Amino acid sequence: MTPPVQAPLPEALDALLAEHADLEQRLADPAVHADQANARRLGRRYAQLTPIARTVRELEQARNDLVAARELAEEDPAFAGELAELAQRVPELEARLGELLLPRDPHDASDVILEIKSGEGGEESALFAADLLRMYLRYAERRGWRAEVLDGIESELGGYKDVTVAIKGRGDEAEGVWARLKYEAGVHRVQRVPVTESQGRIHTSAAGVLVYPEPEDVEVDIDEKDLRIDVYRSSGHGGQSVNTTDSAVRITHLPTGIVVTCQNERSQLQNKARAMQVLRARLLSLAEEKAQQEASATRRSQVRTVDRSERVRTYNFPESRISDHRVGFKAHNLDAVLDGDLDAVLDALTEADRAERLAASAEPEAARA
Repeated sequence: MTPPVQAPLPEALDALLAEHADLEQRLADPAVHADQANARRLGRRYAQLTPIARTVRELEQARNDLVAARELAEEDPAFAGELAELAQRVPELEARLGELLLPRDPHDASDVILEIKSGEGGEESALFAADLLRMYLRYAERRGWRAEVLDGIESELGGYKDVTVAIKGRGDEAEGVWARLKYEAGVHRVQRVPVTESQGRIHTSAAGVLVYPEPEDVEVDIDEKDLRIDVYRSSGHGGQSVNTTDSAVRITHLPTGIVVTCQNERSQLQNKARAMQVLRARLLSLAEEKAQQEASATRRSQVRTVDRSERVRTYNFPESRISDHRVGFKAHNLDAVLDGDLDAVLDALTEADRAERLAASAEPEAARA
């Protein structure tokens, strides 16, 4: 029997497989796990590369089997069925590998800082912002992620005028929190009868969602001289004091004018650390936006004004309907979605993004042809 012919692997793929093998060896070393942050970073990268390495192995095996099946089919027609199956499997694996090798969002493995801001609709908008917060907290719980509310300004009826939450992944996922929740950025519109409505009329209001990848400390260099730090007394509903010490922190980044506040923790040091966490994420996002604008690169822009006309999604309570206007997704399970069952709509957005990247990668090939 003729030995199977191995198709040479592209140099880039060779490098990825070598990196995967190196990571596997390093993660087996107990000393690496003494630094949990580094071990988590290596583990994420290993999880990203594992599907590529697995698919390469499956493809090489399928190609070898196909060569063998062709020779056997020449000797015995009974192998024709196996030959047809393998002839179909090889291009399927090649297509899967091509998708896995598409350029990735460099932040897909990142944790996120997520902000929800009430907008049009007054108190009803603040209550809807609280509903969105609960939706994301429940989704994080379903995924096994850790979520922590960093800061929040509550409304009179228990909603949120503004709330910031950090969501961290398990650390062993090929795709992190950003890969799933980056599509949530934009204006979310709600249609329902508000609790403040005495006539039973349906109102429309909106809340804005901003999502930032949370950077590693080394990614954003912040000069202390560029910061103005103010401390004040934490407040609760209606401005009432909830703390007898000046523990709340407001940080102003003077070069950009970005202002971050945090008052949820008991001490100034804790609140300052939380505020710096949010500031780093905002500065990283701002720097990347500027760089991409200068390079004339296209990017989905996160809506920074809470205007109903710029909606990305509508939550219609009378019809129990959720509609994502970017991909035409509709479902009539609103209660389940607000309880954290977000995977169907996020899968639709992920698939649309994947199709867009596939089309973009095909354009240079078509031009060369």
